[in-house]
Amino acid sequence: MAPTTTRVLRLLALLQGRERTGRELAERLGVTDRTLRNDIQRLRELGYPVHAQRGALGGYRLGRGTTMPPLLLDDDEAVAVAVAIGVAEDGSTGIADIADHASRALAKLDQILPKRLQRKVSALRAATAIGPATTGSREPDTPVPAAVLTTLAGAIRDGATVRIEENARRHPGSEVEPYRLINWQRRWYLVAYSLGDHSWHAIPVARIHRAEPGDHRFAARALPDDDLVAFVMRHIAITGWRVHARITVLAPAETVIARINPAVGVVETVDADTCVLHTGADALETVAIYLSMLMMDFRVDSPPELLTHIRTLARRYTEAVADTPNA
Repeated sequence: MAPTTTRVLRLLALLQGRERTGRELAERLGVTDRTLRNDIQRLRELGYPVHAQRGALGGYRLGRGTTMPPLLLDDDEAVAVAVAIGVAEDGSTGIADIADHASRALAKLDQILPKRLQRKVSALRAATAIGPATTGSREPDTPVPAAVLTTLAGAIRDGATVRIEENARRHPGSEVEPYRLINWQRRWYLVAYSLGDHSWHAIPVARIHRAEPGDHRFAARALPDDDLVAFVMRHIAITGWRVHARITVLAPAETVIARINPAVGVVETVDADTCVLHTGADALETVAIYLSMLMMDFRVDSPPELLTHIRTLARRYTEAVADTPNA
């Protein structure tokens, strides 16, 4: 029989999952029914509301109490909670005053995490930068496997190559030198130097279905940009969307740059009063709506399909004011 404290903690962990019968709990703990009842009582005395249901289908379950008792988390749960709190601490939730609460919670969690888990969490936090906050609608989430993120973060921490396999590719995985993870709008990107084509990439982590440690360490190269967040934002604006558009804006480039979010597009100067905006989104409808929000005159260079959506918006706007007095 395990020592009483260890056994009670194991019992608490079992109850935090789901309702269990007394027989199941006794067998899992290797104790008698009497010892189990005593341990249940110990949990109740510590403030854990353990509810019992009698009968053949009865059992024990952990209820809601008036105070927040300590939680027991397995390894994956602890890492997930720590990473999620870390993202909230960076202010990406948009919730006022949450950063201070998140910092205190994270400090408590860091204090008790086993070293093997603390290394995973620390590596991911140190390897991650947060992209700029945006206003308006957010593009659909693209979830990524936690195991892939922790592998990439560990490789960044160790300065080691990593072999990745992307969903869209049919050939064997490539080996890259990973430098930074960027989190933007709940999407993850890996800034890496490919040893296959010898060039820099901003790889959507959602496309990576397998990541394994590579064969060697590497010396850090000169980065493609002093600001890797800006590097990823430019990549997203040019290639990171399902649809792309080229727009001539009848305004100075500086005026347009001051108006847009870095991830929305890349601006090129044509002359003192004209520039070209390369932009994109997950749908042409989104591009059309965004262009109406620029509050500047523009011409669509490509794609021609975008004009259909702009005409639809123009018709709706016109009809909306057609019967309005003084329209």
